[in-house]
Amino acid sequence: MTQARAIPQATRRRHDREIVALAVPAFGALVAEPLFVMADSAIVGHLGTAQLAGLGVASALLTTAVSVFVFLAYATTAAVARRVGAGDLQAAIRQGMDGIWLALLLGAGVIALVLPLAPGIVDLFGASATAAPYATTYLRISALGIPAMLVVLAATGVLRGLQDTRTPLYVAIAGFVANAGLNAGLVYGAGLGIAGSAWGTVIAQCGMAAVYLNVVVRGARRYGASLRPDATGIRASAQAGAPLLVRTLSLRAILLIATAVAARLGDADIAAHQIVLSLWSLLAFALDAIAIAGQAIIGRYLGADDARGAREACRRMVQWGIATGVVLGLLVVAARPLFLSLFTNDSVVKDMALPSLLLVALSQPICGVVFVLDGVLMGAGDGPYLAGAMLVTLGVFAPAALLVPAFGGGLTALWAAMALMMTVRLLTLWLRTRSGRWIVTGASR
Repeated sequence: MTQARAIPQATRRRHDREIVALAVPAFGALVAEPLFVMADSAIVGHLGTAQLAGLGVASALLTTAVSVFVFLAYATTAAVARRVGAGDLQAAIRQGMDGIWLALLLGAGVIALVLPLAPGIVDLFGASATAAPYATTYLRISALGIPAMLVVLAATGVLRGLQDTRTPLYVAIAGFVANAGLNAGLVYGAGLGIAGSAWGTVIAQCGMAAVYLNVVVRGARRYGASLRPDATGIRASAQAGAPLLVRTLSLRAILLIATAVAARLGDADIAAHQIVLSLWSLLAFALDAIAIAGQAIIGRYLGADDARGAREACRRMVQWGIATGVVLGLLVVAARPLFLSLFTNDSVVKDMALPSLLLVALSQPICGVVFVLDGVLMGAGDGPYLAGAMLVTLGVFAPAALLVPAFGGGLTALWAAMALMMTVRLLTLWLRTRSGRWIVTGASR
């Protein structure tokens, strides 16, 4: 990104093969994750409205809690990829084990908080008197699987750093199938109700974690890496992840502010907002797959002391981001009538959602570049800058969004603020990649 020099065709083709080989399986694994919640909802929904409402509250809390720790995957990917690039696979596996031990410690801490506080947390999120007992039951049981969920995140980062996104895809598919089967069997066959759904998810997550650990342990034995917890390494993993935690929390705050503002606009507005947000989130999976490829590829190049290769890979991935964004934007425009009809028959909600959908379509090329550059800087281990940039973005977005109810414009104005948010992210990330200060070579940053 620091020069406009053209990339040779042979180099472009090599980058394209690497991006596709990593991004396509990563996309499949990303899409498989929300299917867990969908399967649970489909099975629990037949138990009754109160049970489904309870699941909705509990699953939202669990998803938020786990997403906060997504840095376990991102930071581990970058650190392991650097070691791979440096040719030190033993150190790469050891780095991954530090991330896994950190995941176990964090998971134990979350359990210690959630088990006694579950009823209060459920009440805080406004669950009704009929739904609250079901939400508490599901939350307490599912919390037992949080260490496994966090291990899955960290181990996924290990494999991505090792340039392997196929294994996470296979594990995600197997986990989804097992989760659906266990849920159906425990909920209806064993008659455990919503508790059966929670236990099915816990068992499936533990199974996925066990598969990942088996893969990592075999790699450790192959390359002579220690499996024992190392306080220094775990501390280093936590320090590398802390800035990414700030970044993630800032992004979550942006989404929560947007939802809160939409709720203040009215019932039809919040309904339309949820439809648009669901599409925006789906599109993000496709773009995030390229970002994941960027994390792995950039980390490997920098670990191999190949600054030129890192720059060329960055430029090529930006081109992929733009092209993917254009294609996704055109698909949104073409499919908008069908998409809206899938969610609602209310003409008022459809009319409110339509302008926002068009804004989402127009902003997809921007989103494509943002996701790619975010992945590039993560792969470079540039977490402190990403944290600062996201705080700046939050500082710009929050007042713009909060002023929407006062100045008018409705949902369209809110999604214009979302487009502004992505534009600010683009500027901050582009300035950093343009400067070249993210390029720090070597086995560690």
